[in-house]
Order: sequence, then structure tokens, then C-alpha cells
Amino acid sequence: MSTPVQQDHGSREELLALITLSTARLVRDWRRLITAQDQLLRTLERIRPGIGSTTRVRAAVAEFNRQVAQFERDARAFAERWAATDLPTVYRDGAIQALRRANRDISLFRWTVDHQAAITPITATFYVDLMRRVQDAVRRAQAFARAAQDAAREVTLGRNHAGIDSPRLAADHPLSTVIYADQSRHPVESWARSALSWQGVVAANSGAINTARHELDAQWMQCVDGPECGFANHADTDHADGTIRSIDDADMYPAAHHGCIRSWIPRPDLNGRRDLISGDPA
Repeated sequence: MSTPVQQDHGSREELLALITLSTARLVRDWRRLITAQDQLLRTLERIRPGIGSTTRVRAAVAEFNRQVAQFERDARAFAERWAATDLPTVYRDGAIQALRRANRDISLFRWTVDHQAAITPITATFYVDLMRRVQDAVRRAQAFARAAQDAAREVTLGRNHAGIDSPRLAADHPLSTVIYADQSRHPVESWARSALSWQGVVAANSGAINTARHELDAQWMQCVDGPECGFANHADTDHADGTIRSIDDADMYPAAHHGCIRSWIPRPDLNGRRDLISGDPA
């Protein structure tokens, strides 16, 4: 028979495996954009002024736009599957793990109205987050196509005898990166891994917290986290690991930051304790 520690490890490993697989799928979809960009640049480099050059440029750009459209369809399908199937599964697994850690029957978990009401905004928010990145990538790809076509037109009209500046176009329109709000650029793979990890941990921990609240009537949760992780964010001096938190505080901060390894243990055995303050050591 497996111990609670072994079960915790197995559950975490399953979540990490799902995140790794999903990251690879999303990166594979994104690679279509990167390959199409490189192919368009290589094609335009070979075009010189002459009869039919304008037609060849238009055909090359049209093929690039077809690849962009396919990327959008594939990435949207990924986001829909992630939100509709994967995240609810992660939420359920988090709920079941919480019951195991509290030594309760896992059959207590059901997709009740409370759980359905909890998972819906989570999946909706995270779907919108992913699609915002996809749509931004599409807009940037379209901007690249316009810039590349304009550069090629200068060549076909004989105004630029040096040919298009592929390195400059690629540098100005880096489709292999994601641009954050602070305008910093990050490789697609690192962004995807960070985003999906965050979403997976939040979904799993929300399942644990909501199950503790609704199925176990727990008023307190025990936090398991990295030794240096703060409760509200990584730099918070209120360290989270090994502390008891109210169910409401746990619900407010199911995880603290991207890359967070936080998990929660229901503590219904502490119900009614008037000497406890959220943040006390376990």
C-alpha cells in the first residue's frame, strides 16, 4: 500500500508530466510560425526583378499567411482542449489528493454545483490568457508578412539591388518569442512551460481547497511550499511552508508565483480552535 508521501509524489509527477507534454504540443504548434517565417525569407531572397516576380512574391506571402491561419487553428484547438479537458482533470486530481492527505474516502468528491462553479471561471480566465498570446502572435506574424512583402516589392521594382535584409526582418519580427507586458521577450518554450505550470498548479490547488471547504467543512489548511517562498508572492517575508492558513487565505493565494510548487493539506481536525491565527506554524 502506498504511503501519503508516495501518493503526493505520484500526484505531483502526473501534473509535471501533463505540463511537459502540453508544453511540447504548444511549442510544436508555434514552430509552424517559425518555420514559415524562415521559408518566406528564403523564398524572397531568391526573387529578382523580372516578369512574374510580383506574382511569386504574392504567392510566397499567401503561403505564409496560410501557415499562420493553420497555426491559429491548431493553437486554438490546444487552448480549448487544455481548458475544457486538462484543467478540469487537474482540478479533480487536486481534490482527490486533498482527500487522501486528510485520510478521507476519495469518493467524497463529485462534480457538484460548487465545484462546477469554481472550475468555470478558472478555465475561462486561463483560456483567455492563452488565446491572448496566440492572437498576439498572429498579429505579429501578419505585421512581419507586410514588412517582408514591402521589402520584396522594393527589390522587384528595382529600387533595392542588394536584396531583402532577412536578418533585419527576422530581428524586427521575432516569432520565436513571446513579448511580456514589460516588453521583454522570452522564448516560446520558456513562456509556455511557465504559463501552463502556473495554470496547472492553481487548478490543482483550487480543487484541494474547495474540496476541503465543501466536502470536509475544513476551516484551516496546512501549506506545503518551498522553504524560501513567501505567502502572497515569492519575496513576501511571510513565509508559507509549514504554516496553517485559514481556508479563505488559502483560497486567495492557492499559489504565489509562476514556478510555485505550493500544495495544501486540509486540516478539519483544527476546526473550532480559537487560539489559531492564519500564518501560525503547523
